Amino acid sequence: MSHAVSPLAPASFPALPAIGGMRLATTLTGMRYKGRDDMFFAAFAPGTSVAGVFTSNRMPGVPVDWCRRHLGGGRARALVVNAGNANVFTGKAGAAACAATAKAAAAALGCKTGEVFLSSTGVIGQVPDGAKLAAATTAASLRLGTASIEDAARAMMTTDTFAKGAGATARVGGKTVRVAGIAKGSGMIAPAMATMLAYVFTDAAVSPAVLQAILKDVAARTFNAITVDGDTSTSDTLLAFATGAAGNKAVSKASSAEAAALKKAIEAVCLDLAIQVAKDGEGAQKLVQVDVTGAASDKAARTIGMAIANSPLVKTAIAAADANWGRIVMAVGKSGEKADRDRLKVSVGGTTIARKGMPVPGYDEAPVAAHMQGRDVRIAVDIGLGKGKARVWTCDLTHAYIDINGSYRS
Repeated sequence: MSHAVSPLAPASFPALPAIGGMRLATTLTGMRYKGRDDMFFAAFAPGTSVAGVFTSNRMPGVPVDWCRRHLGGGRARALVVNAGNANVFTGKAGAAACAATAKAAAAALGCKTGEVFLSSTGVIGQVPDGAKLAAATTAASLRLGTASIEDAARAMMTTDTFAKGAGATARVGGKTVRVAGIAKGSGMIAPAMATMLAYVFTDAAVSPAVLQAILKDVAARTFNAITVDGDTSTSDTLLAFATGAAGNKAVSKASSAEAAALKKAIEAVCLDLAIQVAKDGEGAQKLVQVDVTGAASDKAARTIGMAIANSPLVKTAIAAADANWGRIVMAVGKSGEKADRDRLKVSVGGTTIARKGMPVPGYDEAPVAAHMQGRDVRIAVDIGLGKGKARVWTCDLTHAYIDINGSYRS
């Protein structure tokens, strides 16, 4: 089922920096979609470092288990991603399909199966056709170098209304290094690690340990700071690959200036992608930024922010441009974190609405309502208890969310 492109979508897919040491191809598996490629194959130069973080859902997909099992090797030669079938809750047949896919990729590149990383997204509980996945992988391997990174981003789309990409550059060890990333995600978004599927590629030379430290820290402030519907996917995967083609001296210390420069670029890419996912929330018409300050700790601030961002009552009020700020107060109170009614301050669009346990005297709702009519809604809450702060992003909740998810399998 196709859906109108989100009004929050960028005008076009961005021009991303080319990543040396990486070749791409896309193909059609024939499992679910017709008339569009639904798999991409990325091949990496020998010695490519890999890092990853995965879903906290206790019902992970088989590809998530596969990646976790092989991440310890620290090296990657391939990434194979398919859309339409999530390969979740599929038993031994699902595991066999993963193994067949990895075997086909490894045979094509002459590498170990443990150097092949896999992801799947789509419907849960449908056993994938391992023969079709393996055949598609082999077919894609024969066309490596023919696809763009945008092609790869489009191949893994499900209910997404636009392909998501972001890029950045940095100076590391006297060399210019490039970072490019793609992501897919529209619904079932409350990552608790990453968002559905996201991949970061760089030509920097960096050790697997440092890359892992960077990725884990970056995920906390980017993909873990968005929510669409409060549901954590069984397939959430964020992987980073560093080919070393930039020629810089390998970054081996997480505390070094070189690591900091690379981290800044990777974080910029991940934040851009994460916000694009929030903008493409199923049925979304508005991006919502929630800033929480004055909490007992940063962790408490994030919990409060997510309570506001996940509240159906807050999100539907935003959809209707209804300045019902009482719902924000409710969400703060339900978060379970320390809060004092008489210290709380709530603002929307820069207008302070309530403080000291009551509405601001003479409060005029007109500018708040006008702000909520726009595409970019800003909510700020000061708890008034400490120095904890957090920023999270979400979207409004419209009737289109029901339309999309009520007919997803049809």
